[in-house]
This record gives sequence, structure tokens and C-alpha cells, in this order.
Amino acid sequence: MSEHRARKRFGQNFLSDPNIIRKIIDAIRPLPGETVVEIGPGLGAMTDPLVERLGHLHVVEIDRDLIARLHERYSPERLTIHEGDALKFDFATLDAPLRVVGNLPYNISTPLLFHLAEFAARVRDMTFMLQKEVVMRMVAEPGTEDYGRLSVMLQYRFRMGRLFDVPPGAFRPAPKVTSSIVRMMPLPAEQRTAKDEALLERVVAAAFGQRRKTLRNTLREWLDEGDFAALGIDPGLRGERLTVADYIAITNYIAAKAPRALANA
Repeated sequence: MSEHRARKRFGQNFLSDPNIIRKIIDAIRPLPGETVVEIGPGLGAMTDPLVERLGHLHVVEIDRDLIARLHERYSPERLTIHEGDALKFDFATLDAPLRVVGNLPYNISTPLLFHLAEFAARVRDMTFMLQKEVVMRMVAEPGTEDYGRLSVMLQYRFRMGRLFDVPPGAFRPAPKVTSSIVRMMPLPAEQRTAKDEALLERVVAAAFGQRRKTLRNTLREWLDEGDFAALGIDPGLRGERLTVADYIAITNYIAAKAPRALANA
């Protein structure tokens, strides 16, 4: 087949450095019999060694040209191709425990991470390559500039670890940014103690919606001065000063305080 041209609308940058590819596969440590799904296999840089080690691999790919190449290259016994958008893919249709890997498209990385977080209960681990800037937000600690909604909501569900960086020269075409490899390990259910996870998401989104405003303003829909005092949280702080545990405590306090009002909200 003719050479595939990377498509900007799909955020395509293809990994081509064999040493980096080997390093990523060694970090994943795929074993025969495991259920592994690769998001965006592209030209197969990681697909080849994954299939070799696993025997069988699932992939999710949206680009029809790349899908045709994959069909030509692999038998159905070696590769199951799920055609379509990873943002809409139901990962619950694959056998658990599931391992998810991939060089995630830069243009949809944040919404894709939120989508994948919904399947945390079925996942053993996720190992992704992302823009370094995004990974720094994922692993950021409270009080830092990178700490935000993405940090809180992912760290609520996963133990996060940044493994190593990947330079632009490892890709073609070379992106303008450095990438990083991140590993996400789902936390056990007993550690995810928010009574209402949808409410937790609303509270966190509100707290970071206007970063320069204090909690007194951003959370006034739910909490007054007396509530902050009961929680032992300074309402003059901004959202980035709170830990994940603080957000869980706020959520559970609101849920206990006004369950009926929340149901009608």
C-alpha cells in the first residue's frame, strides 16, 4: 500500500524510534493470554511487538486507511479490530481484567481519559503516551500550577505514575512537544469513598471553573460559612489548594446535608 500521510484531524503522530518502542513495551510487560486493547494503533509500531508477546490483541482505530492496512497485515486470530471512535467505544464489551495501552491522540486526550475512567472497575492498568503537559496535569500535586480538575478526578480513581519522557524526534511527523509515558492503576473500590461520584464531579468542576476565585464563591451553591467551618476548610482558599480527600469530604458532607435537594437539582 502507498505511504500513509498523518492526518491532523485525528491528531496523528506515528512513533518510529525502535529503542523507545522497546522501552514502552518493556514497561507494559504484556503476557500471553491477557486481554489488552491498544487505542490508535496507527502504523503498528507498538502493535507488532504487542501481538508478538500476547498472541492476540484488540485495537480501536477510527482511520479507514489504517484499518485497511491492519486487515491486510494481521489475521482475525491475531488481531481484533474495533472500528470507530475511542471516545464512544464501550470498553465494557471486552473481557476483564482489561489492560489498555496506546499513543493517545493529542486533540482528544483529556475527554478520552475521562471516558476511560468510567471503566476503571474493569481495568487492571492503563499505560499511555501523551503530551507531557497533559501528563504533568494528571500527576500534579495540590498547590501546584498543573493541579486541576483532571488531576483530582483521575487521582480519585487511579494511582498515577509518570514513567519517562519521549522526545519529538521519536515520531514522524515530529510533534512540536515532548511526550511522556504514564501508568494508571485503578484504586480499590474501598478507597473511592465518595457517596455520590456524579456530585463529586460537579463539585470539582465548580471549584476549578474559575481558578482565581475562592471556594467561598465557587462552591456557594452548596456551602456557606458554617459549612466550611464544620468541614475545617478555609473558604478563602482556591480550588487548587484542596487534596482529593478534601473534595471527597466536601462531597459527602453535601450529600448528607441535603440528599433530597440534590435529587431535585
